[in-house]
Amino acid sequence: MTVITCIDDLKALHRKRTPKMFFDYCESGSYTEQTFRENVSDFAQIRLRQKVAVDMSGRSTASTMAGQPVTMPLALSPVGLLGMQRADGEIKAARAAAKFGVPFTLSTMSICSIEDVAAHSPAPFWFQLYVMRDEDFVDAILARAKRAGCSALVLTLDLQILGQRHKDLKNGLSAPPKLTPRNLLNMATKTRWGLEMLGTKRRFFGNIVGHAKGVTDASSLFSWTAEQFDPCLDWSKIARIRDQWGGKFILKGVLDAEDARAAADFGADAIIVSNHGGRQLDGALSSIRMLPEILKAVDGKTEVWLDSGIRSGQDILKALALGAKGAMAGRAYVYGLGAMGEAGVTRALEVMQKELDISMALCGEKRVQDLSRDNLLIPNGFFDTYA
Repeated sequence: MTVITCIDDLKALHRKRTPKMFFDYCESGSYTEQTFRENVSDFAQIRLRQKVAVDMSGRSTASTMAGQPVTMPLALSPVGLLGMQRADGEIKAARAAAKFGVPFTLSTMSICSIEDVAAHSPAPFWFQLYVMRDEDFVDAILARAKRAGCSALVLTLDLQILGQRHKDLKNGLSAPPKLTPRNLLNMATKTRWGLEMLGTKRRFFGNIVGHAKGVTDASSLFSWTAEQFDPCLDWSKIARIRDQWGGKFILKGVLDAEDARAAADFGADAIIVSNHGGRQLDGALSSIRMLPEILKAVDGKTEVWLDSGIRSGQDILKALALGAKGAMAGRAYVYGLGAMGEAGVTRALEVMQKELDISMALCGEKRVQDLSRDNLLIPNGFFDTYA
């Protein structure tokens, strides 16, 4: 049995056990992938300040995110097509998160439907919304999320227009996968994945097929999604959705101080500093570089979380020490899901919590709430390089 010591171990197993098109869907950014790479490499430039001769007994990584108690201040980011990384992937990830004590966020573009996940998750989860042109569909899916008991709505702001991801186009990404000779040859080497997929009926976008007007099969689904992301999304439409939801309301995809001030004034319960994992505007700065400027702009009016680039507990620590109230991770748990199913998601969370706990202790802190800029060593000019 493979010994899993870090997220990279899960990534290696994910690559080995999942069809290429779905691994590439996870492990890719838009265009040149500059922002995708720098989300990770910029974290590596920030160093931790070691402290000794400090009582390290009684440590805790527990915190809250938008008022919800969490085992550590990390939520699982919304990721589309989880059910193609592993059969019933959204259900498996939601169960792992609930048992561990962190939030799971279900994507609009999930394979398992809201109702499927609610029926199998031992705790409420968050729902992420992509705003579509079809307002009837938006109204209906919000109502479905309410009925399912979703405890927060995460509205994604940075996908009005889809950034081009070269790997997806070259692989002919689809759900279910198109049975081309190349895809068949690759899938034939992923025996466990194939057997599990044969054992489930969940192979299409469960929140859309049978719910959106005229979408009854793969052909109609792809034509619908190609036309539906709403390029006219503005604050008036966001206000309409907020008022209709009426519960915890989180805005994801903020990467600019001016936008952050607007989101805070808007009354969001939290904003998520994110560049969509480097999958949208290639050439944008990494989330960790933008975090201090956004925190300054928000000035404590709402919680600020960081998404994009989190691959370890040390990364979580760095985000918290800079002032974030929490973090979100996508790829880190997708690697676990693709590698080992529900157990892999649990293992990814265990790895990151242990890294966070031990690194926090070696930095001389007992609680995540006590982390601060004093725990970091940052290169001169790191946050002032660009104007």
